[in-house]
Amino acid sequence: MKLRKMRKIFFILLAVFYTTSFAQDSINLKIYRENIGKTYYLYADNEEFAPVSVEYTFTSENMSSSLADKSLLIIPAAKKRHQITELKPIDPNMGTKFNYDVYFVLGDVNTTAVKHDFVYSLPFEKNKKHQIYQGYNGSFSHHNSFSLDFSLKEGEKVNAARGGKVVSVITGNSKNCQTKECAKYNNRIVILHDDGTLAEYVHLKYCGSVVKSGEDVATGQLIGYSGNTGWSKGPHLHFSVYINNIDGTRKYLKTKFKVAESSTPVYLSEKHTYTNL
Repeated sequence: MKLRKMRKIFFILLAVFYTTSFAQDSINLKIYRENIGKTYYLYADNEEFAPVSVEYTFTSENMSSSLADKSLLIIPAAKKRHQITELKPIDPNMGTKFNYDVYFVLGDVNTTAVKHDFVYSLPFEKNKKHQIYQGYNGSFSHHNSFSLDFSLKEGEKVNAARGGKVVSVITGNSKNCQTKECAKYNNRIVILHDDGTLAEYVHLKYCGSVVKSGEDVATGQLIGYSGNTGWSKGPHLHFSVYINNIDGTRKYLKTKFKVAESSTPVYLSEKHTYTNL
């Protein structure tokens, strides 16, 4: 996952602050500071509908931090003025210098409530069947990932495979190509589940979402329409469930589905066709 880098330099009285932020994609997390006298406080405003994980590192001269170097903290969803750390001069009569970096990704990277045995519904209309165009660790774009590509045609209905809260919607892209450089044009919907995992529905058509961030959706509910945007060589729906790592990579999870072809939930296989119950 590509990281975005932002750098600002601040000069305040005798204190010199250097900050660097690394964000996964575009995350609405604002980090700022306030002071009371010579004591400074770092706060975060999380404007996302999901928690955001933050790694905090620092170096300093004549300043102490209440939060240890290389600490990881979770900012709750829609949380304002969440204190990250308190900064104080060690010797108030001397100048100070402080440099801190923050890395942040969507979701709780430490979630321990993952329901590995959860049974998903197929992400398309009932009584319809589709082939797995590309399966786990597929050779085109699924290297080292438990992702699935369903052979939906452009404009076909996409349903939620599992209920949760919509935390990201991007559907303003219309470009596509067969190289990774076009991944930035992926139209997608991301849903946060109650166990902290995230599901993404990718390559949706231009303006192909019927939900918006902050909405709760139920299993089987219509959320959008399939397309051919971004890194894609033909119309299909890309689906995966994952937990973000703080470095921007992902931990992908295998997903079992209920299908008409089996009396018990199954892992889906490439080139096989499955019918939604």
